Amino acid sequence: QVQLVESGGGLVQAGGSLRLSCAASGRTFSNYIMGWFRQAPGKDREFVAAISRSGGSTNSADSVKGRFTISRDNANNMVYLQMNSLKPEDTAVYYCAASRVIGPVLLISTPRHFDTWGQGTQVTVSS
Repeated sequence: QVQLVESGGGLVQAGGSLRLSCAASGRTFSNYIMGWFRQAPGKDREFVAAISRSGGSTNSADSVKGRFTISRDNANNMVYLQMNSLKPEDTAVYYCAASRVIGPVLLISTPRHFDTWGQGTQVTVSS
């Protein structure tokens, strides 16, 4: 089972960019679909994006389409979330997650699909 550590969060002005990173331990990283979720205070954990084992397919929430891009580097056990044109409503704790579910990444978009989670990194977007 992998262990996940996120980094790259911080405070940014609206319209700015951040790149989140997630480092995974273990030799089986490429066996996992990887995803990003976020959770704002008082709200449920929300799907942001997911990427297939090979990195060839991705899925993202409508709220971030065209602004956020998920990618992965299987050689270095890393997954990234490039966030552009950030808005105040993007403010949340962002979590990296790993899934062993077998299926197309387009159908992998709820927390119950993911069985390993990082500790989260705070992203704050000021207006």
